Amino acid sequence: MVRLGLIGKTNTGKTTFFNAATLQSAEVSTYPFTTKQPNFGTTFAVTPCVDVELNVSCNRRGTSCKDGWRHLQIELIDLPGLIKGAWAGKGLGNQFLSVAAQSDALLHVVDASGSVDEEGRLTEPGSGNPIADVYDIEEELTIWLLKILERNDERIEKNIKSGKDLTSSITEVFAGMRINEQHVMTALNETGLNKKDFENWTMLDDRKFVTKLRDVSKPTLIVANKMDIETSEKYYNQLVERFADKVVIPCSAEAELILRRAEQRGLIGYIPGEEKFRITSDSILSDKQKWALEMVNERILRKYMRTGVQFAINFAVFKLLRMNVVYPVYDLHKYTDSKGNVLPDAYLLPSDAAVKDLAERIHKDLAKGLLYAIDARTGVRLPADYKLKDRDVVKIVSTTARG
Repeated sequence: MVRLGLIGKTNTGKTTFFNAATLQSAEVSTYPFTTKQPNFGTTFAVTPCVDVELNVSCNRRGTSCKDGWRHLQIELIDLPGLIKGAWAGKGLGNQFLSVAAQSDALLHVVDASGSVDEEGRLTEPGSGNPIADVYDIEEELTIWLLKILERNDERIEKNIKSGKDLTSSITEVFAGMRINEQHVMTALNETGLNKKDFENWTMLDDRKFVTKLRDVSKPTLIVANKMDIETSEKYYNQLVERFADKVVIPCSAEAELILRRAEQRGLIGYIPGEEKFRITSDSILSDKQKWALEMVNERILRKYMRTGVQFAINFAVFKLLRMNVVYPVYDLHKYTDSKGNVLPDAYLLPSDAAVKDLAERIHKDLAKGLLYAIDARTGVRLPADYKLKDRDVVKIVSTTARG
């Protein structure tokens, strides 16, 4: 399952984002390091389903398809807040970094209102420095990877002398951190260090390599949170300008949580990520609830079109990680499984995934007897190594398939 990690300083609203996305009730307070243990939850990446294109209606299995939108389950982790010196264990640094290693992509939640000081304590809006906060966290991640590399210099050199190539020798060091050979190879190639003997690497080479490795193995977007606070717009514009090489998404996790909780209680109709909500009945809303909903509408939806929570999740999954959605079926004409359920399943797969990878995901036995797949739209036979595309609808043909 795809795993996204929420990183950032304490008090930036990571846990509110987590609660809004997962509808859990993880503890939120103004005290630094309220999140002492990682919170794990499930949420959804949302994308248009193929049912509209194929002119069929999905059998609604749980919440997999709603009004033409396919909901794909992913894992979200709310990590303890980070401060300077985390790489050396300051604050809850070691715990934070060990969990960040298990994420496929990172959502860097920043207090865009400037309401958090250098140590993560709440302060007067506008007196903090969101730009510096981003640099602080990025530097901690870089130093963390740098220290791992430096601690294993001799091990890498020994592996190379024993006949292993540079890529596999370095990959071994980062095993267990969702860093694979392709990540390492890309970092080596893009820094030009694939042409330099490892034993001759300088400290600058080490840093250049881990900086690139961090970029390719843990792609990150910046979530400019607390956009409902007046001072945020100025800092948001500064974040966009300063970090032109990154995606910066305006967000109000608090607004999303208000809408999700109201929808959960039947007070409004709301689909996460949409630009509007519908009040089901004015009479059941208290004056306080009406005021809160109007503030969300006025300060966030009318200005930014969305709260940013679902958009950030979708962007991380489909743009940063470049995941594709593939629909396996049994009946090529009715787009059903063997029990007659229409498009009951959808799988998130990497952009380089092949037919054999889909078969493996569905069931290991199916993969063992894999012959080929058939494209449901064209009837064309697809070999086991065919690279699947986004929105492909395919039938897996296997000697071990069960009807």
